[in-house]
Amino acid sequence: MQKQQIPLKNSLLLLLAAIIWGIAFVAQSVGMKYVGGFTFNAVRSLIGAVVLIPLIFIRKPVKATIISSARQGLFFIPLIFILKKRNSPSDSASKASGRSDTSSNTVSNMQEKKTLIIGGIACGICLCLASNFQQFGIKYTTVGKAGFITACYIVIVPVIGLFLGKKCTKFIWAAVAMALIGLYLLCITDGFSIGKGDLLVLVCAFLFSLHILVIDYFSPKVDGVKLSCIQFLTCGVLSGIPALLLEHPELSSILAAWQPILYAGVMSCGVAYTLQIIGQKNMNPTVASLILSLESCISVLAGWSILGQQLSTKEILGCVIMFAAIILAQLPQKQTE
Repeated sequence: MQKQQIPLKNSLLLLLAAIIWGIAFVAQSVGMKYVGGFTFNAVRSLIGAVVLIPLIFIRKPVKATIISSARQGLFFIPLIFILKKRNSPSDSASKASGRSDTSSNTVSNMQEKKTLIIGGIACGICLCLASNFQQFGIKYTTVGKAGFITACYIVIVPVIGLFLGKKCTKFIWAAVAMALIGLYLLCITDGFSIGKGDLLVLVCAFLFSLHILVIDYFSPKVDGVKLSCIQFLTCGVLSGIPALLLEHPELSSILAAWQPILYAGVMSCGVAYTLQIIGQKNMNPTVASLILSLESCISVLAGWSILGQQLSTKEILGCVIMFAAIILAQLPQKQTE
């Protein structure tokens, strides 16, 4: 049996996304002092989309320039062949073949655009619902419990994956169990009880699981940057509607929170979610969810280093166990059929 090697590049991209999201917890907590949850999510999502739009067009001119140069350099070559093979019997067949190829490419491009739009909207809906459930769930529970319950997608993803035919090795399941233990030590400082906020965040964890699986399905089929951009536009519009109807945001409040909103929009949305889409391409979604769950570790470390919050021995042990779980998940494993 062949061993399945986890791509290092993909793992590093997902790790960088987790680091950015971990630090974003600080920005999110500060920004919520000035604006409502729907407003915060709407503005940061739209900023994320705006950041990605230039990147989409920057890459296009490069491709167009290459094609343009080729056309200029090879301009006279077709004329030579036309003069030499004007009466060639294969000429009509070549033209017919060319028309067939053009038609096939057109259909393929239309199908790819359709898949891109459907995928972007699906990702945006999942992201919008998950982030807003989390935003309002945090109001009724502790940040530690919210972080623990949200990261439970590391269990939900492989369970849902079983129904979709995505099997995991014993190493991965062991890593999931270790990560859960580490998360509990890291996030739960007092007793654990289920309240209104916990249920909202649990729904958020399920929605983030769907988000990971939707990305797993669409990312190999379409351009990751375009998919991410459509995702943020969808999330921004859907969050903006209840923001305008329920929260009535004022420009002065948004400007007062410009620093955390800008970080959340540019880094958390524009950069980190795009890294997730690119890094998750052709990767086991369970392994991806394990790496992304490190955002809980990073958030605690960010609170300790940036905000001066205390880090207990129990929390340090939780971080160590989680990192060990991620390393276990990265080891080469026998591929499960």
